[in-house]
Amino acid sequence: MISFETSIRVRYAETDKMGYVYYGNYAIYFEVARVEALRSIGISYKKLEDDGVMLPVYKYSTSFYKPAHYDDELIIKVIIKEMPQTRIHFYFETFKDGIKLNDAESILVFVDMLKNKPCMAPDSILKQFKRNGL
Repeated sequence: MISFETSIRVRYAETDKMGYVYYGNYAIYFEVARVEALRSIGISYKKLEDDGVMLPVYKYSTSFYKPAHYDDELIIKVIIKEMPQTRIHFYFETFKDGIKLNDAESILVFVDMLKNKPCMAPDSILKQFKRNGL
């Protein structure tokens, strides 16, 4: 299992009329956390795309328990439990002051950009996961 945490401070523009973080913004927070989690184990999204592989989202779901507000510092935890194949599964948890606000999961698919078809995760990616204990 690979686990990573990053912090995000809620900006005013990300809140709605009720003063809560607008639910759609969590997808952006999770993308930031996902990219940084991969970077932390030596995988560059940019290099992956430069090498002809993209990772579109196949499935995304979120459950909300408590709201976040303007200027809150959120901790986004990313968990990868299994070795990627043609898909990679990410689990997320958002915390404020140790209290869980929501959780989510997303599944992304490795796609060969030239063929526009799903493909296996590149060997270089799999090696980085193995080096980092997955």
